[in-house]
Amino acid sequence: MTSPERVKVVVIGAGQAGLSVAYYLRRFELVADDDFVMLDRAPGPGGAWQHRWSSLRLGTAHRVNDLPGMAELGVSFDTADRTLPAKEVVADYYGRFEQHFDLRVRRPMNVRAVANEGVDLLVQYEDLTPQPVEEAKAKGLFGRRRKTFEEPPAPSAPQHRLATQFLVNATGTWGSPFVPYYPGMADFAGRHLHTSDYVDAADFRGQHVVVVGGGTSAIGFMLELEDVAAGLTWVSRRPIDWLDRQELDLEGASAAVALQDEAARSGRALPSVVSGTGVPKSRRIAAGIERGLLVARPMFDRIEPDRVVWDGDDGGMARADAIIWATGFRPDLRHLSPLKLREKAGGITVGQGASWNDPRIFLAGYGPQASTIGANRAGRMIARQIMAML
Repeated sequence: MTSPERVKVVVIGAGQAGLSVAYYLRRFELVADDDFVMLDRAPGPGGAWQHRWSSLRLGTAHRVNDLPGMAELGVSFDTADRTLPAKEVVADYYGRFEQHFDLRVRRPMNVRAVANEGVDLLVQYEDLTPQPVEEAKAKGLFGRRRKTFEEPPAPSAPQHRLATQFLVNATGTWGSPFVPYYPGMADFAGRHLHTSDYVDAADFRGQHVVVVGGGTSAIGFMLELEDVAAGLTWVSRRPIDWLDRQELDLEGASAAVALQDEAARSGRALPSVVSGTGVPKSRRIAAGIERGLLVARPMFDRIEPDRVVWDGDDGGMARADAIIWATGFRPDLRHLSPLKLREKAGGITVGQGASWNDPRIFLAGYGPQASTIGANRAGRMIARQIMAML
């Protein structure tokens, strides 16, 4: 086996947090592909935003803060065109940012594992670029020949290795959707979808839909499906904490950050952001509450093939052709499992963006840095620590 490529820093993920770290590494005069390498699983720029549904616009979800240095490009999310899909705007701005600062992001690259390699870390990843059949055959990428007359198996992705002194994990959460278990889930005859699977409200025309969740995604689905679905039911595992203001203020955001920071420092699983901030009532949301649309029922107890059911004294049921689980995400950290960083409490102990169990590992956008403004601050903080150790 050939020796792995060797660099000082590897950044996994090219969303808000990863790009922020890379920007500050460039400010410290590190050169992409020579001193540091960025690996991103997505097919193009835009982070998790490129996977969101086309009807989502800037300003209808959590605010997207500008990347550090974005002013040099003469663009800002504050003045972006809000008639365009948010996924297109973010992809455009992030793509310009990558090009302007010469970040040379390698994509689509899937990191399979990060392991110890002496004093270094070994990053094993695969190139997900589609391989033409003839080229794949020439490279020997096909598996063993089958004994039938079926089409040949899909080619295996080319494998690569990187040895590095420091690793910045900025993979976010989009790749790790969370769906809680409820009795009867496997017996449901309709469709289970997570936020990450949602494409278009038209897919639910004439159907009875149950939306699960207490955050902005669930609220957005309710508003989009109001005039499309035959029936809508909104349920939440906790009462909705409505805030009588248009946007989340600094006090509310600080409370959520403090809860996330406490959990990260103690190695516990991270709490829901919504549980620490509440939901501001924009004009659109307030109107939805007034007309009786945005009134959440308590969580149902079980699922039957064509409905969800509440037990107990009140009882009741709601028809369901589809259940949309807007129940959030968990940090996407599976590739770090060989390093054994996870605590018994369910999380990774992180302070100031650094793993307390392995000083070579940094987690950008984790815990208190999960917001877009937090990710920007984390970029500067992490880059400074790396440069001090280099």
